[in-house]
Amino acid sequence: MKNLEGLLEFMTSVGKLKRIPRTGWLEAGVKEPESIADHIFRTSILALLLADLQGVDSEKVVRMALIHDLAEAQTGDLTPEQKQKKGVEHLIEEEEAMERLLSNLPKKIAEIWGSLWEDYRSGRSPEARIVLQADRLEMILQALEYEEEGMDPSKLDRFLLVEEEEGLPSELLRELEKKRDRIESKLSAHGHVSYSLRDGQVRRANL
Repeated sequence: MKNLEGLLEFMTSVGKLKRIPRTGWLEAGVKEPESIADHIFRTSILALLLADLQGVDSEKVVRMALIHDLAEAQTGDLTPEQKQKKGVEHLIEEEEAMERLLSNLPKKIAEIWGSLWEDYRSGRSPEARIVLQADRLEMILQALEYEEEGMDPSKLDRFLLVEEEEGLPSELLRELEKKRDRIESKLSAHGHVSYSLRDGQVRRANL
């Protein structure tokens, strides 16, 4: 077994995810936003649910979901715009961060987890696609919850834009649309302006 000092070092690094806020929410002006660990937890639950509903390997899906943002313990949480600006540099930094983190684990475990993470990043396997879907859906749900709590809807629109090629479950998207409709009605009753998902914010896509 890998020495206990290495395992404790790994778990200490993982613990940092509980204290790193999600950057996108900070930019949107959310006070005390969720942490990366908060996001990982609900993404994992959602991924498990989607896997069971679709008959996909749920153990592999949950393992993948739990480690999908692990590198952010060292790189921090970057927005899509920040990742695009960094380009290949960001991918290299992520890979190096993951290698450093996994180096504290027993070799066999590190190899298995590293392979799972690479699978997720490729997005090619059924399990990876489910985790990517869960990751996206969790963010949409969180945006709606912040809106319901009183956040300016216009500051949350970019988190709700869904492209057809993302292949998100159409049934869940319809339920999210209904949820925002209810939020809109509540806001309208209090004289607030809101933006409908049907007006181009969320476009349904079939699996």
